[in-house]
Amino acid sequence: MTVRTRIAPSPTGFPHVGTAYIALFNLCFAKQHGGEFILRIEDTDQLRSTPESEKMILDSLRWLGLNWSEGPDVGGPHAPYRQSERMGIYKQYALELVEKGHAFYCFATAEELDQMRAEQQARGESPRYDGRGLLLSEEEVQRRLAAGEPHVIRMKVPTEGVCKFNDMLRGEVEIPWAQVDMQILLKTDGLPTYHLANVVDDHLMEITHVIRGEEWIPSAPKHQLLYQYFGWDMPVLCHMPLLRNPDKSKLSKRKNPTSINYYKDIGVLPEALLNYLGRMGWSMPDESEKFTLAEMIENFDIKRVSLGGPIFDVEKLNWLNGQWIKALTPGQLLDTLLAWKSDRQTLEEIAAAIQPRINLLSEAVNWAGFYFNQFPTLSKEQFESKKLSEEQVRQSLQFAIWRLESLFTWNNDTVSQTLMDLANQMEIKLRDFMPTFFIAIAGSTSSTPVMQSMVTIGPDLTFARLRHALEIVGGPSKKEAKVWEKLNESLKLPKNDAVDQA
Repeated sequence: MTVRTRIAPSPTGFPHVGTAYIALFNLCFAKQHGGEFILRIEDTDQLRSTPESEKMILDSLRWLGLNWSEGPDVGGPHAPYRQSERMGIYKQYALELVEKGHAFYCFATAEELDQMRAEQQARGESPRYDGRGLLLSEEEVQRRLAAGEPHVIRMKVPTEGVCKFNDMLRGEVEIPWAQVDMQILLKTDGLPTYHLANVVDDHLMEITHVIRGEEWIPSAPKHQLLYQYFGWDMPVLCHMPLLRNPDKSKLSKRKNPTSINYYKDIGVLPEALLNYLGRMGWSMPDESEKFTLAEMIENFDIKRVSLGGPIFDVEKLNWLNGQWIKALTPGQLLDTLLAWKSDRQTLEEIAAAIQPRINLLSEAVNWAGFYFNQFPTLSKEQFESKKLSEEQVRQSLQFAIWRLESLFTWNNDTVSQTLMDLANQMEIKLRDFMPTFFIAIAGSTSSTPVMQSMVTIGPDLTFARLRHALEIVGGPSKKEAKVWEKLNESLKLPKNDAVDQA
């Protein structure tokens, strides 16, 4: 048997270090066993998936040196490797389950399901699908299908007993069937859910080992059941511990930058980031801290993974990156520095921004320096304003973060419009609103145009700097954040609607 593992990211945002972490362990396991590592794009979320996100994911993984033998960009015997190009396959298998009696049609509307959940909660029960579709006669089902009524296909799930499955790191895992919902397999628009597409693709692509994050443990019973229904052998499961913040909470962009591109932009070497991810819950037999990908593959043993949540500590990553930098020759360091900021388009944007402001080339250092820093040096006093209250400063930063995070396209038009709309809705003049952002991004109100600067440094550095500034002035507490979220949403409404909601 040839060992085959995969990474299957969804192209719905920026490339996450968690994706690289799981990809690394999949690659090491496959290569250590002389097998194959493949990449599949799970883009069934048609509303949020974008080609730009897919490209960023592929580019960032390749930058790290995580190369795959099959995928959407290199092809392979199991193509296509994008789920959006495999839609006909999933419908075929969903209908097969219906024919075998393992799945059923459900015609319940969203309103009916909302009422069902409300009634369950009123009785003190955990909300879950009540199986009403199973009560329909075959004649009624066919009549409603013929009438073109909207419907989904759900899988049947036992209501009693316990599901047992084996995990490479945890041994036998037990989950009561009462905790497993009758999962939708095919949605009303004919698109598959993750669970159906994932199982079908893993089988057809001959995946032998599924190494994924532990957040997927509750889904394992559904997947095991689907393999049984189809009569297929199930891959070996291995659920990796989740990356954690230093406070042991789940790794979150609100507490630590999570985009691979962010670490690339601030000057972390790909070898160092990969090395650090390799130390997340795993260690070399000799406990050495600095090692290459080839050395990790040679010494890899999945049993050495510790289930304690690995801490993603940026300070330790920076220290390890320093060890890699110090190991370079001066010539290698020069080449690395030139490659780090070699993107001509970005450099031209910076040159265009500073050109009207300099008389000597030496002055470029002061005007352009902030483009290359991780964070500007900030103090709370810098954000004190004669025009804005402290609360307005704090809210403008937080609201801007929330709104900019929702942008699908990052350019001067979208960034500028977002900030101008926010200033208008907060009823703050733009000339009073923008200094906060000049300081957060550039460290000074005397700078190149800040909206264009945000576009030039990119979304990852922009968010990191805005969050850093918010931390300096004092971000909202959990309770305060909930109030602010409602306020931010109400600001987007026409004034009469906002008053009505208040």
